[in-house]
Amino acid sequence: MADSKLAIACGAAAAPASDRLPLAGLLALAAAGFITILTEALPAGLLPQMGRDLAVSAALVGQLVTVYALGSLLAAIPLVAATRGWRRRPLLLVAIGGFAIVNSVTALSHHYALTLVARFFAGVFAGLLWALVASHAARMVAPAQKGRAIAVAMVGIPLALALGIPAGTFLGAAVGWRSSFGIMSALTVVLMGWAHWKLPDFPGQPAGQRLSVRRVAMLPGVRPVLFVMFAFVLAHNLLYTYIAPFLAQAGLADRVDLVLLVFGTASLAGIWVTGHGIDRGLRRLVLGSTAAFGLAALALGLSDAPAVVYAGIAIWGLAFGGAATLFQTASAHAAGDAADVAQSMVVTVWNLAIAGGGVAGGLLLGILGAGTLPWALCALLAVALGAAWRAREHGFPPARH
Repeated sequence: MADSKLAIACGAAAAPASDRLPLAGLLALAAAGFITILTEALPAGLLPQMGRDLAVSAALVGQLVTVYALGSLLAAIPLVAATRGWRRRPLLLVAIGGFAIVNSVTALSHHYALTLVARFFAGVFAGLLWALVASHAARMVAPAQKGRAIAVAMVGIPLALALGIPAGTFLGAAVGWRSSFGIMSALTVVLMGWAHWKLPDFPGQPAGQRLSVRRVAMLPGVRPVLFVMFAFVLAHNLLYTYIAPFLAQAGLADRVDLVLLVFGTASLAGIWVTGHGIDRGLRRLVLGSTAAFGLAALALGLSDAPAVVYAGIAIWGLAFGGAATLFQTASAHAAGDAADVAQSMVVTVWNLAIAGGGVAGGLLLGILGAGTLPWALCALLAVALGAAWRAREHGFPPARH
């Protein structure tokens, strides 16, 4: 019975019988994720240039990142709920094509208000895209390969963080920030052709089979997954957002770039490990990643010796690299054929955790200092680990053979 439900959830009837992953299509999804993350974070690396051109302060340019997250937060659930009847590939192409439009507007705009609006709609398209990617990847393969397929589709996230954002920042300094956004628009158009060519299409959900958003949220396992993910991502953003002041109090203020490179490289290794083990041991990976992240935070709280800091950052990156894949796969398993709606909840809660990390981390930094950040992580991760451990029946069950 469990196997038949899983087959329905994955669209197994349409999935290929071959053991080989459809890499060309999955990498198209990964490229879409890469462009999404790059679009989101690039203004942070181009603050001075954008501020000068738009005649606003660096703080106002920073709000271009904030309003992007707000667009994702507000749009993901209602958009996905409203488009459940649409065929999947055309909907994905709409989401991808939206980035070509909003990045073109950003590149051409000379008015801060127009740029802000474009960034909000970039976030809207991102919320829709992230809600579709994991479930589309899962439907492209047989049930036993679901986790690996999602891992490949998610590889664009650590690649964008480790390589894309530094490269985009360098390109912006070399040829101008407008050219950076223009190049992203051109690449997005190419990606649309690639996606149309290599991604299979799937039908939307018939009206009679659609669960309400509330009923999806009440499915066994969905809420435990969302809760554990919120605590995990909140812990990550508490420290990642304020990594520079934390490193400064550890005497590594001039090594922020190297520390982030270590984190990004370890994240790539983390998603590789996740992709190889997720279909056989999702529960073990979630528990192991959360425990490893907690131990890394404990080490960072106990010592600011450079060797300990670098080791802690590497373990943190390894634990975080596969996080998106783990939680999206767990959500897809828990929600079954309502996976798209559950993924939209993942997008919303993930963005809430990002915003919460920025706010809570700023308060801790201002009141108690950067040295308290790792201890806040320890507390959050202990709660996450306990909740994941208890979600044995629904949410993070042991592998069933």
